[in-house]
Amino acid sequence: MSAGIDPGCVRLSLASADGRVGAVNVASERPQVAQVLRGRPAEAAVRLVPLLFALCGKAQGRAAELALAAARGAESPAQIDAAIQHEALREHLWRWLLDLPPLLGEPALKDEFVAAAGWVAGGQRAELAALLADRRIASLCRRLGAMEDAPAAPPRCLPALDARASLALWPQLDAGFCARPHWLGAAAETGAIARRQGGAGSVAATGAFAARWLARLAELRDWAQDQARVGAGGTASAAPVGPVGLRRGRALVETARGLLMHEIVLDGERIADYFIVAPTEWNFHPQGPLCGWLMGRDATDRAAVQGFAARAVAALDPCVRWELEWL
Repeated sequence: MSAGIDPGCVRLSLASADGRVGAVNVASERPQVAQVLRGRPAEAAVRLVPLLFALCGKAQGRAAELALAAARGAESPAQIDAAIQHEALREHLWRWLLDLPPLLGEPALKDEFVAAAGWVAGGQRAELAALLADRRIASLCRRLGAMEDAPAAPPRCLPALDARASLALWPQLDAGFCARPHWLGAAAETGAIARRQGGAGSVAATGAFAARWLARLAELRDWAQDQARVGAGGTASAAPVGPVGLRRGRALVETARGLLMHEIVLDGERIADYFIVAPTEWNFHPQGPLCGWLMGRDATDRAAVQGFAARAVAALDPCVRWELEWL
C-alpha cells in the first residue's frame, strides 16, 4: 500500500523443542482499510482503493468498482478482464524471472522480464511462448525438482467460484471472516494451484513448493497459447448481496495470488462498511499449509530453517513482506 499506510506483514513465529520445530504460528498482520473508507462518498472511496495497494492495484480497483455497482443492484457475470489478467501475468513473470532464479542460486533474468512484460501488454503470445520454451526456463524447472521441498500432499483448495455462487457459502462478509477466511469451516488455499486443480497440466506428482511454482508457469503458458478461459487469473464477477434494497454488493476477482473479495455496504451514497478478503489471508491462514511444512523440522541449524522457510513462503507468495522470529 501507499498513501502512508503500512501494508502489513506475514509474521512467522517458531519455537523449538528437543532440537525440532515444535510450534509454528502464522499471523497475517494487515491494516484495516475499511476504517479509511467508511463514511466516504462511495465514488471517492472507490477511486481511493487502488491507490492504497502497492500490488494488484488494477484488481483492487476493479473489485471496488464492481462491488459498488452490485451494491446499487447491478450484477456482473464472470468474465476475464484483460487489464486484470495482464496484471496477474506480469506478477507471475516477476516471480519466475526475477524472484525464482536467485532462490535457486542463479541470476535474475532481468532483460527477459522486461521483454516478457512488454509482450503481455502488447498481446504478443508467440514471443512469450518461445521464451517459456527456452532452455533457461527448462533449467529452472529442473532446479525446482532438485531443491529441498515439502511432500506434495493434496492441497485443500477453494473451488471455482463467481460472486453469485459465493453467496451460498458466505451470505455476508464480516471483519472476522476477513481476518481468517474459511471454506466449509476450515482453511483453504487459493491461487494458480487452486485454479488448476483437477485440470490439464496437473502438477500433483511434484513437491509442494514446485507444484505451486509450476501452476503459475502453466497459467503463463495458457495465455501464450491462447487457452486461458473464464476462471483463470483475471476473472471478475459481482452480485448484489441479500434482498433488493439492502444496498450491499460483492465482487470476486482472481488475482495472481488467488481470490480477492470486496464487499461494500452503502448508506445512501456513502460507504457504511467495507470488507476486503485478500489472497494472503487465505494462503497464510494460521491453519494453512505453512504450519505443516515447518512442524517437526530439525531446528538445530537455524540458518537452514530460515532458508527452508523462505522457499515455503515464496511458494505461497504473500503480497506483503514476511518476517521470521524464534520464540
